[in-house]
Amino acid sequence: MPAADPLRDLGVRGTPNGGEIRVWSENATGIDLCLFDGKDPSYAGTTLPLTRDADGVWSGVSPALIPGTYYALRARGPKGPTHAFDPSKNLLDPYARGLARTSSGEWRGYVQDDAFDWGGATKPAVALDHTVVYEVHVKGFTKLHPDIPEELRGTYAGLAHPAAIEHLKSLGVTTLELLPVHQSVSEQRLQKMGLINYWGYNTLNFFTPHAAYATREAQTGGTGAVLREFKGMVRLLHEAGLEVVLDVVYNHTAEEGRGGPVFSFRGLDNASYYRQDEAGQYIDTTGCGNTVDFSRPVAQRLVLDSLRYWANEVQVDGFRFDLAATLGRGEGAEFDPEHPLLLAIRDDPELAGVKMIAEPWDVGMGGWQVGNFPAGYSEWNDGYRDRMRNFWLRDIAAARAAGGLPSEGIGSLARRLAGSNHVFALERGPLASVNFITAHDGFTAWDLVSYDSKHNLGNGENNRDGSNDNKSFNHGVEGPTRDETILAARRRGIRNLLGTLLLSAGIPMLTAGDEFGRSQRGNNNAYCHDSELTWLSWERDTWQQELLDVTRHLLELRRENPALRPVRFGRFGETTPSATQMDWYNKQGESMSLDDWDSPAERTLQYLAASTPEFEAFNRILLVVHGLETEVTVTLPEHEGVTAYTLLWDSSEDDISGREPEHAPGEELPVGPTSILLFRAH
Repeated sequence: MPAADPLRDLGVRGTPNGGEIRVWSENATGIDLCLFDGKDPSYAGTTLPLTRDADGVWSGVSPALIPGTYYALRARGPKGPTHAFDPSKNLLDPYARGLARTSSGEWRGYVQDDAFDWGGATKPAVALDHTVVYEVHVKGFTKLHPDIPEELRGTYAGLAHPAAIEHLKSLGVTTLELLPVHQSVSEQRLQKMGLINYWGYNTLNFFTPHAAYATREAQTGGTGAVLREFKGMVRLLHEAGLEVVLDVVYNHTAEEGRGGPVFSFRGLDNASYYRQDEAGQYIDTTGCGNTVDFSRPVAQRLVLDSLRYWANEVQVDGFRFDLAATLGRGEGAEFDPEHPLLLAIRDDPELAGVKMIAEPWDVGMGGWQVGNFPAGYSEWNDGYRDRMRNFWLRDIAAARAAGGLPSEGIGSLARRLAGSNHVFALERGPLASVNFITAHDGFTAWDLVSYDSKHNLGNGENNRDGSNDNKSFNHGVEGPTRDETILAARRRGIRNLLGTLLLSAGIPMLTAGDEFGRSQRGNNNAYCHDSELTWLSWERDTWQQELLDVTRHLLELRRENPALRPVRFGRFGETTPSATQMDWYNKQGESMSLDDWDSPAERTLQYLAASTPEFEAFNRILLVVHGLETEVTVTLPEHEGVTAYTLLWDSSEDDISGREPEHAPGEELPVGPTSILLFRAH
């Protein structure tokens, strides 16, 4: 018989004799379980010493370990530079599935009641080529929504309210990527400044939903109430056909640097859980004070158990791994694409079918690893973001300033449009790329076209924080303006950015609010603002409603045209199922030459893409991209099998309903300044 798994069933499990707790610590010399009487988590009524086995697992059984019981751990151990044992500290069980705070602000675990009726709801299982990710903050999305009852605004229940679901469904996104919803706390520095960590990238525990996003009723509703509200949100979103992906922060914890708070891991076994040198100095590849040491099996197992819990017991559909390069660092802190944890996540049968998205970098040595994650992961593609911003914004600003042409041609944009095959291996295909123009971190799309510089004074760091390299362009005036010429250029700019994003090969990620031009007043690092600066406003001007309509239309066009959604990269001379056959033409309708690809003077491209059907009907589109602020005449390409082109969208205008839609191959067509045109080819 196979040997028993030494790290099995960590945390609290029910047994015929009561609850059993199992906690791992290699270096502790003693661990006590503290049980708290009744409903008061402040004072321990019972202390039970745990027993260690040969594998470093400390365990004990108590009939009092039943749902609702508060508990903590106290650990004793050796002194030394890498240790931080303090038997007076009440520590959280790393696997606690319920958390509560005492009147003095300490944290306690409690035994969770995880009963829930899923009512037959199942995961939507949206195919990757149909996936459109929508990055959203649970609180900020509904906090100001007028059609959601006030008591539900800013909560899990609010996100699943019919008014919220109606917006998401009518928009056409498929998959909500929630900014961190694991229980988090604000850093000590922010607390002293009177600010909070609004985004939530400072995790306290990997098994509990953030209680502040629950309704007041759930927060005061006793054991299991917050978890039931979270599961209820997942159920209702699934019933609406929407997926839920969690942004998860396993790379570091809320215990910060060595002088930071002691909540759990540091007090249980600092030397084992955190990456550090022999002198006890943390080796920090996250920039957040500490780094979890994923060369150790116990840290790897912690992540796997957390993922299994959320994917199976809470039924979420996927995960976006924050600073995922850290999860792939070995014993010497070097990144290894074949790291046991990365492969275990991908290959775990209990995680089969779960979407895995990597943020493929951290701040350590060799931290930029875009394109280097194993097959089975999709990756945030920051090269896509930068090239699209440069093409539509910085290149235009440079051309204006120089009175001539940008410094770079159109070739690098074409590669990104087609799925970034110069970044991702052939066998991984275009769906390895998560394309994005904006994310929570940085300017919103409207701020990209409205500000040249960040405006972060409200963050309390004298405008030092946040990126200085935004690749943005204010089109002539910094910030708000009433100049109609500038406003028209900004609206065209944001349409080009969104159009490129939603018509490119790969998985698009749209940031909540960009679909109607949300602004953060030039703040590109609004992580510490829980206010109307970061909450979505549902009051829209006419141009914002028009932009929302454009975004909906673009997503509809994406759904209807499989040539925009290839699953595989094509191979030269072969017919590859679910790939796209690509032909590239210049503005004269001739095949692109090497000079056309590389010349800064060539800023107009025609991209003819034909699907190679596997599951959907044959489809062919023509995408025309023009990246100068002057009109140009293009000759629509003549191609075997193409007899006509039907205009579907033109970014240079708010409304094309009055335009003649039908055009012939070889026809000369005027194209407006800085614009994208999409045709269906027949």
